[in-house]
Amino acid sequence: MKRIIASVQLFFFFTHTVMFAQTANSSRQNTMDTSRQNIMDTSRQNTTDTSRQNTTDTARQNTMDTLIPSPTTVPNSSEADKLLKRIMLAMSNPDYRVTAGDVYTLTYMAAGMPVIYKIIVDSTYKIRVANLGIINAAGKTFPQLKIEVERIVSNNYPLSGVQLMLTEPALFTVYITGEVQTAQESQTWALERLSDVIKKEMLTDYASLRDVSVHPLNGQAKVYDLFKALRFGDIQQNPYVRPGDSIRVNRVKRIVTIEGDVERPGSYQLLPGENLKELVDYYAGGCTPLADTSRITLVRYVNSTVDSGDKIYLTLHDIQANYGLYHWDTVQIPTIVNLMPVMFVEGAVSQEDDKVEQASVSNRLTIRFNEGENYASLVQRNQNWFSSISDTKNAYIIRNGERIPINLNPMLYDSSYRSSYFVRENDTLIIPFRQYFVSVAGAVAVPGRYPYIPDRSWDYYVALAGGFNVDKNARSSIIIQDIRGKRLSKSDVITPESIITAKTNSFLHYFNQYAPIITTTLTLITTSLTLSTLLNR
Repeated sequence: MKRIIASVQLFFFFTHTVMFAQTANSSRQNTMDTSRQNIMDTSRQNTTDTSRQNTTDTARQNTMDTLIPSPTTVPNSSEADKLLKRIMLAMSNPDYRVTAGDVYTLTYMAAGMPVIYKIIVDSTYKIRVANLGIINAAGKTFPQLKIEVERIVSNNYPLSGVQLMLTEPALFTVYITGEVQTAQESQTWALERLSDVIKKEMLTDYASLRDVSVHPLNGQAKVYDLFKALRFGDIQQNPYVRPGDSIRVNRVKRIVTIEGDVERPGSYQLLPGENLKELVDYYAGGCTPLADTSRITLVRYVNSTVDSGDKIYLTLHDIQANYGLYHWDTVQIPTIVNLMPVMFVEGAVSQEDDKVEQASVSNRLTIRFNEGENYASLVQRNQNWFSSISDTKNAYIIRNGERIPINLNPMLYDSSYRSSYFVRENDTLIIPFRQYFVSVAGAVAVPGRYPYIPDRSWDYYVALAGGFNVDKNARSSIIIQDIRGKRLSKSDVITPESIITAKTNSFLHYFNQYAPIITTTLTLITTSLTLSTLLNR
């Protein structure tokens, strides 16, 4: 922290030393007696001219030592950057108000010697300008204080190159209560506004940003509307915080939600007298060009006749009549796009941007279209539906139970192509899978369908299925059938859509399955014979 202050002070010190060295040298002889006396007052020394010079030299060296602190006092770079940023913002902002805790540095030339004077503002706001005067800085901005201080010094030391700079802006705390998770003190500084200290994560669900009270340390409480400040840039509703401010976030009285085709959907806190018209036009920014104001729905949860909420249907007339709204009401304005007819696309299609091509998974998409649209334009504007597993050549349309073959390839790859097939409501466009499969069933670890690979034998697909279940299958016994049901041998080529069934033929499997039944039966027979023998005796 001290290193930054020292850097700023040295900058101004050497700048003004160069600017006024010649002027100070020419006027030094005429002002020597007065300057010598002022220096004696400042240093509070009553010595001879020779000892005064020595003392001045010593003071100058001590000042330089103070401006260049030892390495142990240098803060970390993060803190240094924050302090430097605050200094630059404060000195460049005409609204920065003098704050208790500020540290200023006053520099000027006196009798050819640099004078560096540190000013620390306390809670009384009474500032002593060296031994030249006292200023009441309460309510003043930094530019106002700078003008007044420099005027006092210039009156006593003409052409002294006086400069007042802010070297450490004050930090202070404000107290925040009301609808917050926990009442707390928040550290801030003089260029942070009310919206900066009230953070979203500290608020409860019932906090009102439209009703925030600020109680100054010495003054009358005021209420601010942060919605107007943040939405419309009303700075009067977002003041700078000051030391000792007590901030209270009051409870929301009425909040409503608007969804659908409006420019700014969301939840809003309405003021007394504001209803549907203000919600739509003022808060939500109005309806979009595609909004369907003939089918507005309002769900009312407070004082509803059913637990799930009452549904009320409204129109544009209700907006114009400013229909009344209750706490927690939800308004939905649909889009005219919902009135468009729909058709369906099934099979090897997907609307996901990053497709995971799971060949055996079929999707079904619901698509809205414009009247008069043909399949060429539909397919061309939705090319992202298709992937390498989509058999677009053998696609077909199901319309009223009729199957209509349609080759999509010319539509996808020829922009000038125009299809003679027009899209109709409730059409279903089927896109087959290009990938073929081989089914593995029976006594294997993981029965299922597996992608067909040419020139692979039966044992490849059994291995994909996790191998035989040795408790059920003996001697790798299988049955192979092609897509037409023809039985194949193990040496035959496996064709697409073949079915490989591992037999359940293990003696141990059947023994374990039927042994309990046989054992029970024999036990019953033995018991019966024993009882019969005993009865015959």
